[in-house]
Amino acid sequence: MAPRPRAAGVLLLALLLTACQYSGAGSSASPSAVIPSAVGPIDEQARLFIGSGAASAVVQVNWPGGQWSKAYGVRNLVTKDPAQAGDRVSVGSVTETLTAVAVLKVVDDHLIGLDDPVNSVIPGFEAELHPPGPITVRELLGQTSGIPSYIPASMSGVDFRPALAQPLSLEQALHDAGGQPWPASSVGPYQWDETNYIALGLLVQTLRKKPFTDVLNEEVIAPLGLMHTSMARLDLTQKDILHGYMTLHGQRIDTTDNIHSAGSSSEGLTSTMGDVNAFLAALFGGRLISPPSLAQMEKGASPAPFALGIAKGPPGCTSRGSFHTVGNQGYAITAAVSSSDGRYTATMTVMPQPLPGALEDPSGDRQRATIIEQMVSALGEALNSLCGSP
Repeated sequence: MAPRPRAAGVLLLALLLTACQYSGAGSSASPSAVIPSAVGPIDEQARLFIGSGAASAVVQVNWPGGQWSKAYGVRNLVTKDPAQAGDRVSVGSVTETLTAVAVLKVVDDHLIGLDDPVNSVIPGFEAELHPPGPITVRELLGQTSGIPSYIPASMSGVDFRPALAQPLSLEQALHDAGGQPWPASSVGPYQWDETNYIALGLLVQTLRKKPFTDVLNEEVIAPLGLMHTSMARLDLTQKDILHGYMTLHGQRIDTTDNIHSAGSSSEGLTSTMGDVNAFLAALFGGRLISPPSLAQMEKGASPAPFALGIAKGPPGCTSRGSFHTVGNQGYAITAAVSSSDGRYTATMTVMPQPLPGALEDPSGDRQRATIIEQMVSALGEALNSLCGSP
């Protein structure tokens, strides 16, 4: 990972944290002497994001017996309403971790096996994509299938506004991916692509015989009481939403409306930092899938450096290390880190400074990648401090 930028004045940082953690709009904390030093890296990084032009940042950290949350910046660059720690946001590919749980529940129910091929199970898979051979559930979950991307067809051109203004069904996304080649040589190596989880959403939908969004609500969101989590389109008249922005030909565009991604098994989720932490705590606490499925999820699709639906992290807190999940919507970036027992979790979203799309200026994506690295590093550092790991 790239080194995280550091601000000067560790003593000043500790004093600022002590002064602000118990007061101020959008922040809350449990009294504890460990709080200033433990969350210092996150607070410092969030302030640096705001200083570099981010519209907002929100964060929540949970540990046994305690919690710390805070918001920075504004919900909306027009109204300038202060961001709040419980605000909702599109969390992008964090959705995939919930989708992986829905898939592993299907496996737990013996409707399909991890190493069973999906070619004849997912409607349109063979006819639309022409895979080079049998593709398994594990390969889709572990991002080793080599499946082609639906992005070139659905979001072609520098002007991203027409695509973002249209809903995109799972079936249409799979069809769009069918226009790309799928060579046999691409199967096996780790290569992340959203289409893997589009296919998995269709798999769950087919095997459960109901819409994917209904399955996710019934099997994950509702049982955990994630009251602020949804796969539906955002109602932009509501205030508790963080707005995100991109630029097109130098002009700032509000890209908060999630009509394009709503319902997507790859990136359709809107949530809060508290709900994401609650989900991770339940997952790694063993309350969502069977122990064998959780073990397979953590193991991943070897030799890929990726688990099934969540990324492997560095050692820390427990002997099984840590895990993280990230979502990059371009206008909203979310990162969440959990110890492998779910007792320590930390989630952060940043609405970065408005950046261009990749087709207009690839440097925008490089900046977003750096932001992700900085977020995961700060969150991981805080968790290791809280749990006493070096």
